Amino acid sequence: MDETGLHPVLPFGPIGPDTVHVCVDMQRLFAEPTGWYTPWMARILPNVVAMTERHAAATIFTAFIPPAQAEEMPGAWQRVYRHWPGFTLERLDPDLLDLLPPLAALVPPATLFEKRTYSPFTSPRFRAALSARGVRALVVTGGETDVCVLATVLGAIEFGYRVVLVEDALCSSADRTHDLLIELYRSRFRHQIEIADCATVLAAWS
Repeated sequence: MDETGLHPVLPFGPIGPDTVHVCVDMQRLFAEPTGWYTPWMARILPNVVAMTERHAAATIFTAFIPPAQAEEMPGAWQRVYRHWPGFTLERLDPDLLDLLPPLAALVPPATLFEKRTYSPFTSPRFRAALSARGVRALVVTGGETDVCVLATVLGAIEFGYRVVLVEDALCSSADRTHDLLIELYRSRFRHQIEIADCATVLAAWS
């Protein structure tokens, strides 16, 4: 802390008990060499595990669950699954939807929320779960920085949550857009998003 009582890296102060850790889509589907492989998910895994172990009861894992067939989804989503037919449930190995083993071992006390779209905020159940816990802030980890993390972060902003991104616990399959998104978060959302490394966030969240 400095003389103002604020954390020197987190401009809006310490992270309080009204916070949950939302870990986005750390599933085998993205960690293993599939068409949706995110090569450096393994690199961030130790930091995601550290965050979860410290705050397991306050962690919500999201899991991306495809439809059985493209036609189950609305509109443009059907184009996605026609392009990636091997990622519908009728063809995909269901074990690939599991969380990575070190994270799955922490459920419970961590909880799992399954979603069909990029953002969990499209689900009233997710919003109701946060409201029931009295949540006002989210610490966000996982992947991908420029897809599901982006959608989750924008959803949180729309509903007025404080958002803390753990920079060394985020990953993407595209380095360039990962870097661009981190810059976007810093330059255009500085009143709503804070970005710090895992050690800083753990120190600030007591």
